[in-house]
Amino acid sequence: MGERKGQNLYYPPDYDPKVGGLNKFMGTHALRERARKLHMGILIIRFEMPYNIWCEGCKNHIGMGVRYNAEKTKIGMYYSTPVYQFRMKCHLCDNHFEIKTDPGNLDYVIVSGARRQENRWDPTENGQIVPDTKETQKRLFDDAMFKLEHKTGDEDMSKLAKPRLGLLVGRNEMVWKDDYEANCVLRRNFRKRRKELEESAVNDSLLLAKSSLNINLLPESEEDKNMASLLSLRPSRSIEEKHSVARSKILNSPALPSSSGLLTSFGGLKKEESISKAVPLTRNSLGIMIKRNKTNDKDQSSIETKLNDNNNEKELDMKDKVQDSIETEIRNKVSLVGDYSSSSENSD
Repeated sequence: MGERKGQNLYYPPDYDPKVGGLNKFMGTHALRERARKLHMGILIIRFEMPYNIWCEGCKNHIGMGVRYNAEKTKIGMYYSTPVYQFRMKCHLCDNHFEIKTDPGNLDYVIVSGARRQENRWDPTENGQIVPDTKETQKRLFDDAMFKLEHKTGDEDMSKLAKPRLGLLVGRNEMVWKDDYEANCVLRRNFRKRRKELEESAVNDSLLLAKSSLNINLLPESEEDKNMASLLSLRPSRSIEEKHSVARSKILNSPALPSSSGLLTSFGGLKKEESISKAVPLTRNSLGIMIKRNKTNDKDQSSIETKLNDNNNEKELDMKDKVQDSIETEIRNKVSLVGDYSSSSENSD
């Protein structure tokens, strides 16, 4: 491809090689729009997020690997290594955040506009191999006693890890000793699982079509089966239960319409008795007090006693009348119920 670069460039008729290259003659840069701020020491690059962060503007999460158009600027030196800073705009809001390199710790540091999601841990805690630092390497090279101690520690760690490594190696050999048989087992399980998924998909589609639903059904679980087994429909009533329900309904319903509007059913008899025995509503029972003059107290008391006597007599008469009407209606209803029962027995 190198020999085609010169052929793919267009040189105008007024091109003068004495001026320099084609970009210099045309007054452009090889990086085009990426170099529009190059006179300010800023180069536009494609920056990839090194770890997960939260934007301080919109509080949204930005995952590792998301790419941005960032302004790259050199801000210093770490020994002979340049330190760069990158400024970019959040794609979810108008906030800008800045990230710079940290050559000393081989990491990136957030300067402003964002917050890092802490996923860092000590690799020695979970048994990872950590490279030695420069000071340790130098001491191992210069100090023979330190090298011997370091070697002894490595041997102790290998002895502790040897049983676990042996189990892993043995399991690997047991499973993959015959790779053809292992492959057959995997494919057999895969075909079985695929058939189960196809059957469940067909059953779900039939259920959705029957119920006229447009939802996503979750897979069936053991808990759902146990809950469904506990649910049962109410059993149907037998003929005897239906007859008993009909008989109780007849007994509790009034036989004839009442002109007085009182309850005439057997079930309402207790209610009628309680109504008849209820305390009449008077001013004394309700706690109503009337202010009186001292001079007319005696006259008012005599008048009230007469009125109370008359009211009591009227109430007694009303109670007797109500009791007589209730007794007559009960006699009529009992006779009707007897006729109904005798007719039903004859029909049977």
